[in-house]
Amino acid sequence: MLVRAEGSYIKKVVVTKVRDIARPDPLTLAPGMSVRQAVAILMDRLVDGAPVLDDNREIIGYFSKRNIFQVISKGIDTSIPIEGLMDRDVSGWSPDNDLETVLGREMDGLLPEPSPRLVADESGLTGTISGADLIRALFNQCREISSDLDAIINSTHNLIVAVDEHGMIKWFNHSAEKLLGRSFAEVRGVHIHEVFPNSGLINVIKTGRVEPAQKIKLNGLDFISNRSPIKKDGRIIGAIAILQDISELESISRELKQVKELFEELDAIVESSFDGLYITDGNGITLRLNKAFERLTGIEGLNCVGRHVNDLVKNDRVVSESVSALVLERREPVTIIQETKIGKTTLSTGTPVFDKNGNIFRVVCNVRDITELNSLRQELELAKSLSLHYQNQLRTLRLKYIGSDKLVVKSERMRGLMDMVVRVAQVDSTVLVTGGSGTGKELIAETIHNNSVRKKGPFIRVNCGAIPENLLESELFGYVYGAFTGAKKEGKAGYFELANGGTLFLDEIGDLPLNLQVKLLRVLQHREITRVGGVKPMRVDVRIIACTNQNLKEMVRNKAFREDLYYRLNVIPVNLPPLAERREEIPYLVDHFLQLFKRTYKMEKRIVPEVLDVFMKYGWPGNVRELENLVERLVVTVQGDTITQGDLPGYIFEALPDGDVKVLVPRIIPLREAVESVERQLLEKAYAEYRTTREMARELKVDASTIVRKAAKYHIVGSNS
Repeated sequence: MLVRAEGSYIKKVVVTKVRDIARPDPLTLAPGMSVRQAVAILMDRLVDGAPVLDDNREIIGYFSKRNIFQVISKGIDTSIPIEGLMDRDVSGWSPDNDLETVLGREMDGLLPEPSPRLVADESGLTGTISGADLIRALFNQCREISSDLDAIINSTHNLIVAVDEHGMIKWFNHSAEKLLGRSFAEVRGVHIHEVFPNSGLINVIKTGRVEPAQKIKLNGLDFISNRSPIKKDGRIIGAIAILQDISELESISRELKQVKELFEELDAIVESSFDGLYITDGNGITLRLNKAFERLTGIEGLNCVGRHVNDLVKNDRVVSESVSALVLERREPVTIIQETKIGKTTLSTGTPVFDKNGNIFRVVCNVRDITELNSLRQELELAKSLSLHYQNQLRTLRLKYIGSDKLVVKSERMRGLMDMVVRVAQVDSTVLVTGGSGTGKELIAETIHNNSVRKKGPFIRVNCGAIPENLLESELFGYVYGAFTGAKKEGKAGYFELANGGTLFLDEIGDLPLNLQVKLLRVLQHREITRVGGVKPMRVDVRIIACTNQNLKEMVRNKAFREDLYYRLNVIPVNLPPLAERREEIPYLVDHFLQLFKRTYKMEKRIVPEVLDVFMKYGWPGNVRELENLVERLVVTVQGDTITQGDLPGYIFEALPDGDVKVLVPRIIPLREAVESVERQLLEKAYAEYRTTREMARELKVDASTIVRKAAKYHIVGSNS
């Protein structure tokens, strides 16, 4: 900001660099020029002087009108070179000098010297700066600061009134204008008593004392007024009052009281819980815990608050494992069994609390002594026994899979899911198959149908998203003659009638329009349909299997899918896990698809183990379908008999976790060429990502000199060069 002291001398300015106001590309003279030539050039360019540069563009002097006056006064021949007359004691400034520094040395009295100064850096002359330039910069800064000060004061919600030493109004912000009903232009220079008789500012001017928190009434409202004298050079030159509406403070006070009551209520609820409660923030820092948690773990709360959960586990061994850390890692509720430091076994459930941006900002953990759950443990053991019994029975059913040549089931998770699928196939309950695209939902639907009592009946597939909405109703339910223009005379049976006695597979059920969802709900409830344009209902005996890769629960919340239909479809949910969650099946799937496409295309191919290593690390966003398509692509496009890592597409390696990316060699080349190619690529990437050779050297783990030498060798020049 501008600070005025010692009369009207300007001592400090907003920090500005010389380069911001310097004039670039200055006029220069050569030492061998004659005085006559130099004078002609200066007059032509309307300047008072110019720097003199030698053949190396080095500044060796300055020739100005003062030197010209010297020539005239002494009668010197104007044809002699200016080198003998120029001033050799040349002063100047660096482009990086602050304007404050320049002004401190250049100004004499109120104004700087009018003669220009040189601006130069290590590369040579870059510009000139004159007294007029300095004055112009000072004026612009003063105007900008004044404008900013006006904006700040007028943006303040509180009333601000300032007067001079005689009580005349010098400042009146927008809030004061609004409350007092008069503009600043009207009251400027008017005595404060005429506008604001009880302001108290005159007394402040007389006493010179600060009067904080003074209650006054203005236009029928109560305000708190803070009044202070305005001093300059130890003399009072005015006073200022800042007023705040007390009603705002009272509102804040009431809110604080409510918050305090809520906090006390929450504290009472937390402490009254018999279960241990442990709360952290989104970074795992302990925020609070209750007495029950202290009782279960044998630790005092004051020793935990403010510490990270991992610190409590590793150093203090409060519990054997931190459920809060698992919640932060998985971003979902987690339940584990813990051992506390005093020997208790507890069942701990951690639940994440998300903010509106989807970030975890709290983790709430409920800790219960597991001895209170004996009855639940007994029920769990019984359920496990029944589960083992069912598994033994289902092992005999695995041999009955029809279409099993299309399924590869090797993981325990998929085995359990297929056991349930075969068991569900024996009844007619509606099934909702969910899972990501490419996980094999249609194969599950086929397996249910082929292992059911309806296996001899039709299996009709309908993609609800592929049929236009205006045709979907007639395709599902059929139509009678005259139902619409172009309807066949004999009418047409819909998919429900065609699937009678069998299974109707409704793929992409989430794309079903809302008006048809109502009719589908009626079919599920009453097992009857009515053709479009018809009036007579028909009974149908159809099992419904629906499929979707959408989140129907979310669609229900967004009113995009009927809640009653969702629960009618979701009688038996079957969720197919993504391929990334059953990686142990990848080698078997690869072998299955490899054999399939070898037979299909009559080719002999083999895949090296290194390719399987990459497949096991890749995320497979397209699931089994992506793996199938990639294997087919490799079988068809690879020229040799062996499929190696070099044959894999680049996006596979780009998606691998850090540390798993390897240098690929697509063919045999000389070792020296291969090394140089890798060096060149690494250096190009380093020059693109980092600013200095030191940063590059640290990332590549070599000396900075090596970076410079290698970059010169391969002619690599980056933006940081």
